[in-house]
Amino acid sequence: MAIKRREFIKTAGSTIAGMAVGSAVSFGVAEARKRALGNTVQSYHVNTSGPARMKLSFEPYELQLRHTFTVASYSRTTTPDVQVKIEYDGFTGYGEASMPPYLGQTVESVTSFLRKVDLGQFKDPFMMEDILSYVDSLSEGDTAAKAAVDIALHDLVGKMMGQPWFRIWGLDPAKAPDTTFTIGIDTPEVVREKTRECAGKFNILKVKVGLDNDKEMIETIREITDLPIAVDANQGWKDKHKALEMINWLAEHGVVMVEQPMPKEMLDDNAWITENSPLPVFADEAIQRLADIPAIKGAYSGINIKLMKCTGMREAWRMASYARSEGMKVMVGCMTETSCAVSAAAQLSPIVDFADLDGNLLISNDRFEGMTVVKGKITLPDRPGIGITPIGHNLI
Repeated sequence: MAIKRREFIKTAGSTIAGMAVGSAVSFGVAEARKRALGNTVQSYHVNTSGPARMKLSFEPYELQLRHTFTVASYSRTTTPDVQVKIEYDGFTGYGEASMPPYLGQTVESVTSFLRKVDLGQFKDPFMMEDILSYVDSLSEGDTAAKAAVDIALHDLVGKMMGQPWFRIWGLDPAKAPDTTFTIGIDTPEVVREKTRECAGKFNILKVKVGLDNDKEMIETIREITDLPIAVDANQGWKDKHKALEMINWLAEHGVVMVEQPMPKEMLDDNAWITENSPLPVFADEAIQRLADIPAIKGAYSGINIKLMKCTGMREAWRMASYARSEGMKVMVGCMTETSCAVSAAAQLSPIVDFADLDGNLLISNDRFEGMTVVKGKITLPDRPGIGITPIGHNLI
């Protein structure tokens, strides 16, 4: 397995840009804009000669979790967040940056980055490739801050077109999958309570594992429901033989996939697990951006794409296309987020194998209405942009 991966890496680095970028944007903004100008979709106006300029604004916002959220490495009751807005010629696009601890970004780093962004230099929002390439060039990291701009820009352009992004991408919303609902590591009593809350609303659960009570977590859930389960070890397992033994046990108890079983640095051990696992194994912490895919090819069955890690919808679309071209499975996930970022990620959901888009359901202070879950299935609203509507009037 390791030798095959090394052989792949030799050639993948030189072809990744052409394969991923070319296929991913073959039906993208340029074509959609061309069709819009031909009046095949709702008409719009771009002011290129008057005073209209894109205006970026933002403000910090703290997400309040409904329950204490525990994974293998930490617990928390809140998540820092920054809400973003881009205005242009009477249209408004919304975005956000969510920053769980492991991402290594803060409200201060995000707002500092956003202050550098000058959108006024671009004549209109449809210059998406130029705009987002410029935003990406401002720093090496800051992926959540970049995602906030990306999401707001996609929302803005989709609204100007009068079309949701799943339609601009040419996707069938009926093919959107069920979403998992996450149950964090907790006491048996709390796990039972959480399972009862969601057992009748979802068709698949996601369970955090990686500590010394993994079997207890699964057995407790099995007292309540026989729904399929996806597990996320969050790099919590350290011995590949014990990890594989656990995966085999999990497969016997209705688990259907495993996410990030071992630390991302233990690439060959993860590859060995993937080669011997009865279940598909997905990379999460081991994957952030498009350029990371060649190095993990062969070590995992698939990748989990998260907007906050990959800089947004533009790169998420490219990652999904490239992973598919290499025979890898695709999952779309999220952080703890409002319906803004979750609905943005959901635009991609019709082409994925698994979806974990419940971040908005885990908080008590959402600011938007957007993607909904109907009988466990992701349901995309037929609204333009990323499909969201602000709740109330307390937005920036």
